[in-house]
Amino acid sequence: MKKIGIIGAGISGLYIANLFKKNPKYQVSIFDKKNSLNLNEGYGVQLSTNSVKFLNEIGFNKLEKNEKFNPEKINFYSKKDQDKICELDISEFNSNDCKYTTLKRSTLINFLKKDLEDLIKTNYSVSKIDQEQEKIKLTFENKETHECDYLIISDGVFSKSRNLVSNKQIQPKYNDTLAIRGMIPANSNIIDKKNILLFLGSDFHHVIYPVSSSEDLNLIAIMKYKLSAEEQKNYSLFSDKSFIQKILENIPQENKEFFNNLKELKIFPVFVSDNFFEVKNKNIYLIGDAFFAFPPSFAQGASQSIESAYELFMSLNTDKEINFFKKRVNKLKMINFRSKFNLFAFHLSNPLIIFFRNIFLKRLVKNKKFLEYYLGRIYKT
Repeated sequence: MKKIGIIGAGISGLYIANLFKKNPKYQVSIFDKKNSLNLNEGYGVQLSTNSVKFLNEIGFNKLEKNEKFNPEKINFYSKKDQDKICELDISEFNSNDCKYTTLKRSTLINFLKKDLEDLIKTNYSVSKIDQEQEKIKLTFENKETHECDYLIISDGVFSKSRNLVSNKQIQPKYNDTLAIRGMIPANSNIIDKKNILLFLGSDFHHVIYPVSSSEDLNLIAIMKYKLSAEEQKNYSLFSDKSFIQKILENIPQENKEFFNNLKELKIFPVFVSDNFFEVKNKNIYLIGDAFFAFPPSFAQGASQSIESAYELFMSLNTDKEINFFKKRVNKLKMINFRSKFNLFAFHLSNPLIIFFRNIFLKRLVKNKKFLEYYLGRIYKT
């Protein structure tokens, strides 16, 4: 029996743990530095069909219908006048039990951990990873140790474990953008509560979508904002009332109605990966944001975490020679480029360029060849 050690109980770590647990050849242990995995936040996540397909293998399609939502369209709006530019039919990529899905992140995490409670150890922060022996030895700050045959690192964009196995500081870079998250009360006056609404503006865009058929709606906004090196490291700044007020005052007047009554308001800096890091030890792997984090303007963060976990499981659980690292890099380079391009296109400020962007958008959302190339290559696995 092979022992699997997983550092980080986020989406990718919990998902791959479920896959290994189903197979009697493996014994799984999950370690997380947090005190608990109890989540109360209502913040949403979007799951495109590529990840829903993999989630269904562990019973996601049996999740209660009132705990998730299946929007069929992305409606594009001008932030300035709130006129509708066009709509993209994302249901074109759906199948009967594999549909584009939105839900609370807490709902997804609770689904992923429900059969893993006895395998998760919280308040375990790794301090040393010894790769010199036949097995991999983990030492934690509480002085406990654990040995495993395979180590899977899924502790996020600021991965401490990645730095330990690389023997150097691999730091993500600030993307010159802030994310503003919150929940809009269900009784608010929203144009469309059944689809994804994307408002485009100058150095600022925001997305609104339902996370269930009856609950509040999720809002995430991305604002271009410079931070000094000191400010980037000062996480207490982002919960400071005066800083939050300053950021909210920077929101364009025509869109403030969405932000006035936000519940669970949270502001945080967006950090992205600068390059890819391949672990030399063939039995240590990175997945999720620890592998690579890209801008959140393609709505693929959660989906790629799940997809990377599935691909790694398949590469370890098959006799076929699969280059997991190379395959992941090729896919993520494509997504990273499109995420950056989307951010550029969403944040245009020149009226003439915006005029032509909107004309192109109206045509592209109806062009099946383009959609198959731009989205189909991501949504279909």
